Amino acid sequence: MSTSMSTPMSTPMSAPGGTWVLLRGLMREQRHWGRFPGQLAETVAGADVVTPDLPGNGVRHALRSPTTVARMVAFCRQDLLERGLRPPYSLLALSLGGMVAVEWASRHPDELTRCVLINTSMRPHSRFHQRLRWRNYPAIIRQLLDGGVEQQERLILRLTSRHGDAAERAGLLNRWLGYQREFPVTRANALRQLWSAARYRAPLARPTMPLLILSSAGDQLVDPGCSRRLAAAWRAEHREHPDAGHDLPLDDGAWVADHIEKWLAAGQAG
Repeated sequence: MSTSMSTPMSTPMSAPGGTWVLLRGLMREQRHWGRFPGQLAETVAGADVVTPDLPGNGVRHALRSPTTVARMVAFCRQDLLERGLRPPYSLLALSLGGMVAVEWASRHPDELTRCVLINTSMRPHSRFHQRLRWRNYPAIIRQLLDGGVEQQERLILRLTSRHGDAAERAGLLNRWLGYQREFPVTRANALRQLWSAARYRAPLARPTMPLLILSSAGDQLVDPGCSRRLAAAWRAEHREHPDAGHDLPLDDGAWVADHIEKWLAAGQAG
């Protein structure tokens, strides 16, 4: 099983392997996945895991972040083609990445085999104060407008993760600070990403491909009810972690990979 970015071998549309594209959320990059890409590749037979960065983040930090989710989709599609990776793809997407996945599924359904959405939320299925918990507004706005890098990353860690002891969290924070120093996300790009997420509206019709929704009961950034409502509206398979935070693959990547494997094995994913 591979985590390379080489061209995958041809696989049947319903096969669990092939190219799995992992899409992250606001101000995050591929290194924020941590060990999860390897966990997914080890669990799903034949999976070739790819972790592209959205414009404005990671190795793409010098680019201007789009202000629409549709333009993020266009960028990802072109990025994969330039790597020599041809559809169909399986998408696994977190938060803002989930909006990118849904828009991709709406515009180019023939390119996708399946979608796994994690702790995402979008209009019209959830209201703004549910999509971003209202009690976090002051801290988030303060950091976006006038916060330092360390304070910003501390806030993100507090809002997105609930696991690990003090030493583990300190080590994680140091790694995140290193990422930001190497590939800084500008304040302007952070605001563009937030703006694109805030005004995105999902289509009423559910994606035509198999869909799995995973969420965290302990999510302190987004109301877990957003995933429940989305799953109900789209009649999608839904599993909820009992205590993980918003960054579910970080808090319990093994749980995520295991539930995907079970979903695939049950024949509900293609």
